Amino acid sequence: MPKLALKRPIVFFDLETTGTDPVKDRIVELAFVKLMPDGKREKQVKRINPGMPIPPEATAIHGISDADVKDCPSFKQIAHDLYDWMKGCDMGGYNSSKFDLPLLAEEFLRVGINVDFTERHMIDVQQIFFKMEARTLSAAYKFYCDKPLDNAHSAEADINATIDVLDAQLERYADIGHDVPTLHQFTHTDEYVDFARRILLKDGHPVFNFGKHKGRRVEDIFNSEPQYYDWMMQADFALHTKQKISEILNRMKLKKSGLK
Repeated sequence: MPKLALKRPIVFFDLETTGTDPVKDRIVELAFVKLMPDGKREKQVKRINPGMPIPPEATAIHGISDADVKDCPSFKQIAHDLYDWMKGCDMGGYNSSKFDLPLLAEEFLRVGINVDFTERHMIDVQQIFFKMEARTLSAAYKFYCDKPLDNAHSAEADINATIDVLDAQLERYADIGHDVPTLHQFTHTDEYVDFARRILLKDGHPVFNFGKHKGRRVEDIFNSEPQYYDWMMQADFALHTKQKISEILNRMKLKKSGLK
C-alpha cells in the first residue's frame, strides 16, 4: 500500500472558528497532528478562548459555545509553544490552503509572530478529492474509507479523517505522486503571493488580483501611485497581505538604491 513519503515532518491541522473571515474571525478549537518520517504521530488538540462572542451560526456548525471556552487559553498564550512545535514541518489539511492556513497565519501575526508559511510545502487533501472526485469531507471519507464520518466538525475528528482520506487517495491514485513536494504542486493551481490571494504571480512578477488595478504589476502601481501602498496598509486587508506588499516595497527601495 503506497504511503506518504516524508523527508521531514508534516503537520496536518484543522481549525474551528467564529466565522470564515481570516481578518475578523478567531480560532475556537484547533487540532494538529504531526506525522514523522519514521511513522510516529504527535498531536496537539486545544480549545481556545477567541476573545469575542462565538456567533450562534458558528456554534450550530461545530457545537462550541462561549461557555465551553470561557476558561480556555487565548491564542496568544499558546502561540509561541505551538509555533516552535511546528518549526521545520510541511503542512497539510482539508481546504486548508484557502481557509485554515490564512486564518492561522493571521492569528500568529496578530500576536507578533512573523510567520511565512509560503516557504513550506502544503498538501490540500480537498484539492486531490475535487480534482479526482469532487465532494465534501464527509462524502470523501465515505467514498475513500467506506464508512461514515462520526463527529464531523470536531477539529480532531475532521483532521484524522483528512489523514485517512489522504492515505486512501495515495493508494487509489498511483500517478499523483507520494512525496510532499509533488503533492504540493498537484494541490496548488494558483501561484499566489499572499494567503488571501490578493496578489498573484504572473510571469514571475506580483500582480494585483482585485480592484481597479487587477492584473497589473504591483511594482508598476507603487511607482505610479505611491499612495496606493499607504491606502492598503490602512485598509482592512489581511496582515499577511500587508506583510507581503511591504516586502515588495522594500525590495523596490533596495533596487533603487543599488543594493540587492
